[in-house]
Amino acid sequence: MPIGKVAVFTASGVPFEIEELPTPEIESGGILVKNTHAVICGSDLHGWRGDGDEKPPPKRRLTGHEFTGVVHSLSRGVDTDSLRRPLKEGDRIAFPFFNPCNRCYWCIRGEHHACPHRGRANHQGLDAYPYCDGGMADYYYLPPGHYAFKVPDELPTDAVPPVNCALSQVLFGLERAKMDFGDTVVIQGAGGLGIFATAIAAEKSASKVIVIDGQQPRLDLAMKCGATDTVSMVDYPTAESRVERVRELTHGVGADIVVEVVGVAAATLEGLDMVRFNGKYVDIGNISGGSIEFAARKIINNQTQWQGLMHYNPWIVEAALQFLVRTKDRMPIANVISHKYPLEEINDAFEFAEWHGREGGSPANRVALTM
Repeated sequence: MPIGKVAVFTASGVPFEIEELPTPEIESGGILVKNTHAVICGSDLHGWRGDGDEKPPPKRRLTGHEFTGVVHSLSRGVDTDSLRRPLKEGDRIAFPFFNPCNRCYWCIRGEHHACPHRGRANHQGLDAYPYCDGGMADYYYLPPGHYAFKVPDELPTDAVPPVNCALSQVLFGLERAKMDFGDTVVIQGAGGLGIFATAIAAEKSASKVIVIDGQQPRLDLAMKCGATDTVSMVDYPTAESRVERVRELTHGVGADIVVEVVGVAAATLEGLDMVRFNGKYVDIGNISGGSIEFAARKIINNQTQWQGLMHYNPWIVEAALQFLVRTKDRMPIANVISHKYPLEEINDAFEFAEWHGREGGSPANRVALTM
Protein backbone atom coordinates (compact mmCIF):
# COMPACT_ATOMS: atom_id res chain seq x y z
CA MET A 1 0.00 0.00 0.00
CA PRO A 2 1.22 3.57 -0.66
CA ILE A 3 2.66 5.89 1.96
CA GLY A 4 1.00 9.28 2.28
CA LYS A 5 1.65 12.64 3.88
CA VAL A 6 -0.75 13.74 6.61
CA ALA A 7 -1.14 17.01 8.52
CA VAL A 8 -1.27 16.01 12.19
CA PHE A 9 -3.41 18.12 14.53
CA THR A 10 -2.91 17.81 18.29
CA ALA A 11 -4.49 20.85 19.94
CA SER A 12 -5.58 24.41 19.24
CA GLY A 13 -2.67 26.79 19.15
CA VAL A 14 -0.22 24.03 18.26
CA PRO A 15 1.14 24.05 14.68
CA PHE A 16 0.28 21.16 12.39
CA GLU A 17 3.06 18.68 11.76
CA ILE A 18 3.55 16.86 8.46
CA GLU A 19 4.16 13.14 8.82
CA GLU A 20 4.10 10.12 6.54
CA LEU A 21 1.85 7.18 7.32
CA PRO A 22 0.77 4.01 5.53
CA THR A 23 -2.69 3.84 4.01
CA PRO A 24 -5.17 1.19 5.22
CA GLU A 25 -5.47 -2.18 3.55
CA ILE A 26 -8.37 -1.97 1.10
CA GLU A 27 -11.07 -4.39 2.21
CA SER A 28 -13.47 -6.00 -0.21
CA GLY A 29 -15.91 -3.29 -1.23
CA GLY A 30 -13.59 -0.44 -0.26
CA ILE A 31 -12.10 2.42 -2.28
CA LEU A 32 -8.84 4.25 -1.69
CA VAL A 33 -9.10 7.92 -2.69
CA LYS A 34 -6.17 10.11 -3.70
CA ASN A 35 -7.13 13.49 -2.30
CA THR A 36 -6.69 16.49 -4.57
CA HIS A 37 -8.25 19.44 -2.70
CA ALA A 38 -9.27 20.08 0.93
CA VAL A 39 -11.00 23.36 1.76
CA ILE A 40 -10.50 24.99 5.15
CA CYS A 41 -14.05 25.03 6.49
CA GLY A 42 -15.29 27.38 9.21
CA SER A 43 -15.56 24.46 11.63
CA ASP A 44 -11.89 23.64 10.97
CA LEU A 45 -11.08 27.19 12.06
CA HIS A 46 -13.22 26.74 15.18
CA GLY A 47 -11.10 23.76 16.21
CA TRP A 48 -7.86 25.48 15.24
CA ARG A 49 -8.78 28.50 17.39
CA GLY A 50 -10.11 26.41 20.25
CA ASP A 51 -13.65 27.80 20.13
CA GLY A 52 -16.43 26.17 22.08
CA ASP A 53 -17.37 25.42 25.65
CA GLU A 54 -15.56 22.11 25.82
CA LYS A 55 -12.02 21.56 24.69
CA PRO A 56 -11.11 17.89 24.21
CA PRO A 57 -7.77 16.65 25.48
CA PRO A 58 -4.92 16.75 22.96
CA LYS A 59 -4.99 13.83 20.57
CA ARG A 60 -2.92 13.19 17.48
CA ARG A 61 -5.48 13.14 14.71
CA LEU A 62 -6.24 14.38 11.23
CA THR A 63 -8.61 17.16 10.32
CA GLY A 64 -10.33 18.24 7.14
CA HIS A 65 -13.75 17.11 5.96
CA GLU A 66 -14.63 19.41 3.02
CA PHE A 67 -12.61 17.75 0.29
CA THR A 68 -12.53 15.69 -2.86
CA GLY A 69 -10.25 13.41 -4.81
CA VAL A 70 -9.87 10.76 -7.47
CA VAL A 71 -10.07 7.00 -7.28
CA HIS A 72 -6.62 5.62 -6.50
CA SER A 73 -7.54 1.94 -6.05
CA LEU A 74 -10.73 -0.09 -6.30
CA SER A 75 -11.13 -3.35 -4.44
CA ARG A 76 -12.16 -6.46 -6.31
CA GLY A 77 -15.80 -6.33 -7.34
CA VAL A 78 -16.10 -2.53 -7.18
CA ASP A 79 -16.44 -1.10 -10.68
CA THR A 80 -19.35 1.34 -10.33
CA ASP A 81 -20.30 4.28 -8.13
CA SER A 82 -23.37 4.29 -5.85
CA LEU A 83 -25.65 4.85 -8.85
CA ARG A 84 -24.07 1.96 -10.77
CA ARG A 85 -22.25 4.23 -13.19
CA PRO A 86 -18.92 2.83 -14.41
CA LEU A 87 -16.06 3.78 -12.12
CA LYS A 88 -12.34 3.37 -12.69
CA GLU A 89 -9.03 4.51 -11.28
CA GLY A 90 -8.47 8.22 -11.89
CA ASP A 91 -12.16 9.15 -11.90
CA ARG A 92 -13.16 12.15 -9.77
CA ILE A 93 -15.63 11.33 -7.00
CA ALA A 94 -17.61 13.08 -4.29
CA PHE A 95 -18.73 11.36 -1.09
CA PRO A 96 -20.08 12.04 2.41
CA PHE A 97 -17.30 12.79 4.89
CA PHE A 98 -18.89 10.60 7.58
CA ASN A 99 -19.72 6.91 7.61
CA PRO A 100 -23.26 5.77 8.54
CA CYS A 101 -23.17 2.19 9.75
CA ASN A 102 -26.17 0.93 7.68
CA ARG A 103 -26.91 -1.49 10.52
CA CYS A 104 -28.93 0.38 13.17
CA TYR A 105 -32.43 1.59 14.05
CA TRP A 106 -31.91 4.90 12.24
CA CYS A 107 -30.16 3.60 9.14
CA ILE A 108 -32.82 1.02 8.33
CA ARG A 109 -35.30 3.89 8.31
CA GLY A 110 -33.15 5.84 5.88
CA GLU A 111 -32.10 8.37 8.54
CA HIS A 112 -28.40 8.14 7.76
CA HIS A 113 -27.79 11.70 8.93
CA ALA A 114 -28.94 10.66 12.41
CA CYS A 115 -27.00 7.39 12.65
CA PRO A 116 -25.43 7.47 16.15
CA HIS A 117 -22.53 5.37 14.83
CA ARG A 118 -21.75 7.69 11.89
CA GLY A 119 -18.28 8.42 13.20
CA ARG A 120 -15.73 10.32 11.18
CA ALA A 121 -12.66 8.15 10.99
CA ASN A 122 -10.29 11.10 11.35
CA HIS A 123 -11.72 11.76 14.83
CA GLN A 124 -10.50 8.40 16.10
CA GLY A 125 -6.91 9.50 16.34
CA LEU A 126 -3.86 8.19 14.57
CA ASP A 127 -3.45 5.28 16.96
CA ALA A 128 -6.69 3.70 15.74
CA TYR A 129 -7.49 2.05 12.41
CA PRO A 130 -7.62 3.30 9.67
CA TYR A 131 -5.03 5.95 10.72
CA CYS A 132 -4.19 7.75 7.41
CA ASP A 133 -7.73 8.98 6.97
CA GLY A 134 -8.80 12.60 6.58
CA GLY A 135 -9.20 15.44 4.15
CA MET A 136 -5.89 17.13 4.91
CA ALA A 137 -3.83 14.18 3.85
CA ASP A 138 -2.74 12.51 0.64
CA TYR A 139 -5.26 9.67 0.91
CA TYR A 140 -8.71 8.92 2.23
CA TYR A 141 -10.30 5.50 2.69
CA LEU A 142 -13.93 4.77 1.82
CA PRO A 143 -14.88 1.60 3.72
CA PRO A 144 -17.18 -1.11 2.34
CA GLY A 145 -20.75 0.10 2.07
CA HIS A 146 -19.79 3.74 1.85
CA TYR A 147 -21.32 6.02 -0.78
CA ALA A 148 -19.41 7.55 -3.70
CA PHE A 149 -20.66 9.53 -6.68
CA LYS A 150 -18.85 10.18 -9.94
CA VAL A 151 -18.34 13.89 -10.59
CA PRO A 152 -19.99 15.16 -13.81
CA ASP A 153 -17.51 16.08 -16.52
CA GLU A 154 -19.05 19.57 -16.82
CA LEU A 155 -17.88 20.61 -13.35
CA PRO A 156 -14.45 22.13 -12.70
CA THR A 157 -12.58 20.36 -9.91
CA ASP A 158 -12.55 23.56 -7.84
CA ALA A 159 -16.34 23.31 -7.57
CA VAL A 160 -16.31 19.89 -5.93
CA PRO A 161 -14.72 20.16 -2.43
CA PRO A 162 -17.65 22.04 -0.79
CA VAL A 163 -20.15 19.51 -2.13
CA ASN A 164 -19.68 17.08 0.75
CA CYS A 165 -20.03 19.72 3.46
CA ALA A 166 -21.34 23.25 2.89
CA LEU A 167 -23.53 22.64 -0.14
CA SER A 168 -24.98 19.28 0.89
CA GLN A 169 -25.64 20.46 4.44
CA VAL A 170 -27.75 23.49 3.53
CA LEU A 171 -29.48 21.64 0.70
CA PHE A 172 -30.53 18.95 3.17
CA GLY A 173 -31.56 21.62 5.67
CA LEU A 174 -34.03 23.19 3.24
CA GLU A 175 -35.26 19.74 2.22
CA ARG A 176 -35.88 18.83 5.86
CA ALA A 177 -37.74 22.10 6.33
CA LYS A 178 -40.00 21.10 3.41
CA MET A 179 -39.64 24.48 1.76
CA ASP A 180 -42.64 25.23 -0.46
CA PHE A 181 -42.92 27.17 -3.71
CA GLY A 182 -43.26 30.87 -2.82
CA ASP A 183 -41.92 30.63 0.74
CA THR A 184 -40.09 33.57 2.28
CA VAL A 185 -36.62 32.51 3.44
CA VAL A 186 -34.17 34.38 5.65
CA ILE A 187 -30.50 33.35 5.63
CA GLN A 188 -28.48 34.41 8.67
CA GLY A 189 -24.91 34.69 7.40
CA ALA A 190 -23.46 35.01 3.90
CA GLY A 191 -20.34 32.91 4.26
CA GLY A 192 -19.89 29.74 2.22
CA LEU A 193 -22.96 27.96 3.63
CA GLY A 194 -25.05 31.11 3.44
CA ILE A 195 -24.27 31.74 -0.21
CA PHE A 196 -25.13 28.15 -1.09
CA ALA A 197 -28.35 28.38 0.95
CA THR A 198 -29.25 31.58 -0.89
CA ALA A 199 -28.75 29.96 -4.28
CA ILE A 200 -30.73 26.87 -3.30
CA ALA A 201 -33.66 28.86 -1.90
CA ALA A 202 -33.76 30.93 -5.10
CA GLU A 203 -33.58 27.81 -7.26
CA LYS A 204 -36.46 26.29 -5.25
CA SER A 205 -38.58 29.35 -6.12
CA ALA A 206 -38.72 31.26 -2.85
CA SER A 207 -40.74 34.47 -3.21
CA LYS A 208 -38.17 36.31 -1.09
CA VAL A 209 -34.63 35.39 -0.06
CA ILE A 210 -33.41 37.81 2.59
CA VAL A 211 -29.73 37.55 3.52
CA ILE A 212 -28.15 39.05 6.65
CA ASP A 213 -24.42 39.68 7.06
CA GLY A 214 -21.94 42.29 8.25
CA GLN A 215 -19.68 42.33 5.19
CA GLN A 216 -20.82 44.12 2.06
CA PRO A 217 -18.84 41.96 -0.42
CA ARG A 218 -20.69 38.93 0.89
CA LEU A 219 -24.06 40.65 0.55
CA ASP A 220 -23.17 41.72 -2.99
CA LEU A 221 -22.37 38.11 -3.88
CA ALA A 222 -25.63 36.97 -2.28
CA MET A 223 -27.53 39.27 -4.65
CA LYS A 224 -25.77 37.61 -7.60
CA CYS A 225 -26.81 34.20 -6.26
CA GLY A 226 -30.53 34.82 -5.96
CA ALA A 227 -31.11 37.05 -2.92
CA THR A 228 -34.01 39.47 -3.32
CA ASP A 229 -33.04 41.61 -0.31
CA THR A 230 -30.09 42.02 2.03
CA VAL A 231 -29.83 43.34 5.57
CA SER A 232 -26.48 44.84 6.45
CA MET A 233 -25.39 44.58 10.08
CA VAL A 234 -23.66 47.95 9.52
CA ASP A 235 -26.92 49.67 8.60
CA TYR A 236 -28.89 47.66 11.17
CA PRO A 237 -26.44 47.25 14.06
CA THR A 238 -28.76 45.74 16.68
CA ALA A 239 -30.68 42.48 16.79
CA GLU A 240 -33.90 44.41 17.33
CA SER A 241 -33.36 46.56 14.24
CA ARG A 242 -32.62 43.52 12.08
CA VAL A 243 -35.71 41.71 13.32
CA GLU A 244 -37.79 44.80 12.59
CA ARG A 245 -36.29 45.05 9.08
CA VAL A 246 -37.18 41.43 8.33
CA ARG A 247 -40.71 42.10 9.55
CA GLU A 248 -40.92 45.10 7.21
CA LEU A 249 -39.69 43.07 4.24
CA THR A 250 -42.27 40.36 4.97
CA HIS A 251 -45.16 42.82 5.43
CA GLY A 252 -45.28 42.20 9.16
CA VAL A 253 -45.65 38.43 8.87
CA GLY A 254 -42.10 37.14 9.40
CA ALA A 255 -40.28 34.46 7.44
CA ASP A 256 -41.65 31.04 6.59
CA ILE A 257 -38.14 29.62 7.08
CA VAL A 258 -35.07 31.10 8.77
CA VAL A 259 -31.73 29.33 8.26
CA GLU A 260 -28.88 29.94 10.72
CA VAL A 261 -25.40 29.43 9.25
CA VAL A 262 -23.47 31.97 11.32
CA GLY A 263 -22.07 29.65 13.98
CA VAL A 264 -22.72 32.16 16.78
CA ALA A 265 -25.23 31.16 19.46
CA ALA A 266 -26.62 34.69 19.82
CA ALA A 267 -27.73 34.57 16.17
CA THR A 268 -30.20 31.83 17.08
CA LEU A 269 -31.89 34.02 19.67
CA GLU A 270 -32.23 36.76 17.07
CA GLY A 271 -33.32 34.47 14.25
CA LEU A 272 -36.13 32.90 16.26
CA ASP A 273 -37.78 36.32 16.43
CA MET A 274 -37.77 36.50 12.62
CA VAL A 275 -39.85 33.34 12.19
CA ARG A 276 -43.53 33.81 11.40
CA PHE A 277 -46.23 32.26 13.56
CA ASN A 278 -46.01 28.48 12.95
CA GLY A 279 -42.89 28.93 10.82
CA LYS A 280 -39.62 27.01 10.79
CA TYR A 281 -36.14 27.66 12.14
CA VAL A 282 -33.28 25.56 10.74
CA ASP A 283 -30.20 25.71 12.98
CA ILE A 284 -27.07 24.45 11.20
CA GLY A 285 -24.13 26.64 12.20
CA ASN A 286 -24.01 26.27 15.99
CA ILE A 287 -21.81 23.20 16.28
CA SER A 288 -18.87 24.53 18.29
CA GLY A 289 -20.50 25.26 21.63
CA GLY A 290 -22.09 28.34 23.06
CA SER A 291 -25.42 28.63 24.84
CA ILE A 292 -28.44 30.89 24.89
CA GLU A 293 -31.20 31.42 27.42
CA PHE A 294 -34.76 32.50 26.72
CA ALA A 295 -38.31 31.95 27.86
CA ALA A 296 -39.86 28.76 26.50
CA ARG A 297 -42.89 30.70 25.30
CA LYS A 298 -40.73 32.22 22.54
CA ILE A 299 -40.94 28.83 20.85
CA ILE A 300 -44.17 27.41 22.23
CA ASN A 301 -46.44 30.41 21.85
CA ASN A 302 -45.17 31.08 18.33
CA GLN A 303 -45.50 27.36 17.48
CA THR A 304 -42.03 27.52 15.93
CA GLN A 305 -40.70 24.32 14.39
CA TRP A 306 -37.05 24.44 15.46
CA GLN A 307 -34.82 21.95 13.66
CA GLY A 308 -31.25 21.31 14.66
CA LEU A 309 -29.34 19.63 11.87
CA MET A 310 -25.97 17.99 11.47
CA HIS A 311 -24.95 15.86 8.46
CA TYR A 312 -27.26 14.69 5.67
CA ASN A 313 -28.51 11.64 3.83
CA PRO A 314 -26.27 10.24 1.05
CA TRP A 315 -28.54 11.05 -1.91
CA ILE A 316 -27.98 14.75 -1.21
CA VAL A 317 -24.42 14.53 -2.59
CA GLU A 318 -25.63 13.57 -6.06
CA ALA A 319 -28.36 16.22 -5.88
CA ALA A 320 -25.72 18.83 -4.97
CA LEU A 321 -23.55 17.87 -7.94
CA GLN A 322 -26.47 18.16 -10.33
CA PHE A 323 -27.45 21.50 -8.76
CA LEU A 324 -23.98 22.84 -9.57
CA VAL A 325 -24.24 21.59 -13.15
CA ARG A 326 -27.60 23.37 -13.63
CA THR A 327 -26.52 26.68 -12.11
CA LYS A 328 -22.84 26.97 -13.04
CA ASP A 329 -23.51 29.41 -15.89
CA ARG A 330 -26.12 31.44 -13.97
CA MET A 331 -24.64 31.83 -10.50
CA PRO A 332 -21.00 32.37 -9.45
CA ILE A 333 -20.85 29.37 -7.13
CA ALA A 334 -19.03 26.75 -9.20
CA ASN A 335 -15.55 28.25 -8.89
CA VAL A 336 -15.20 28.77 -5.16
CA ILE A 337 -11.46 28.24 -4.61
CA SER A 338 -9.27 31.28 -5.14
CA HIS A 339 -6.25 30.57 -2.90
CA LYS A 340 -4.31 27.31 -2.86
CA TYR A 341 -1.51 26.09 -0.63
CA PRO A 342 0.39 22.81 -0.78
CA LEU A 343 -0.29 20.51 2.17
CA GLU A 344 3.20 21.20 3.52
CA GLU A 345 2.19 24.86 4.02
CA ILE A 346 -0.95 24.10 6.04
CA ASN A 347 -0.01 26.42 8.91
CA ASP A 348 0.32 29.36 6.53
CA ALA A 349 -2.97 28.39 4.90
CA PHE A 350 -4.86 28.44 8.21
CA GLU A 351 -3.35 31.79 9.15
CA PHE A 352 -4.40 33.22 5.79
CA ALA A 353 -7.91 31.75 5.97
CA GLU A 354 -8.39 33.34 9.39
CA TRP A 355 -7.17 36.75 8.21
CA HIS A 356 -9.05 36.54 4.92
CA GLY A 357 -12.34 35.81 6.63
CA ARG A 358 -11.98 38.67 9.10
CA GLU A 359 -10.85 41.16 6.45
CA GLY A 360 -13.98 40.74 4.36
CA GLY A 361 -12.78 38.28 1.74
CA SER A 362 -15.53 37.14 -0.55
CA PRO A 363 -17.11 33.82 0.50
CA ALA A 364 -16.37 32.59 -3.02
CA ASN A 365 -12.67 32.98 -2.25
CA ARG A 366 -12.07 29.84 -0.23
CA VAL A 367 -8.68 28.59 0.84
CA ALA A 368 -7.76 25.06 -0.23
CA LEU A 369 -4.88 22.70 0.38
CA THR A 370 -3.70 20.73 -2.63
CA MET A 371 -2.17 17.29 -2.58
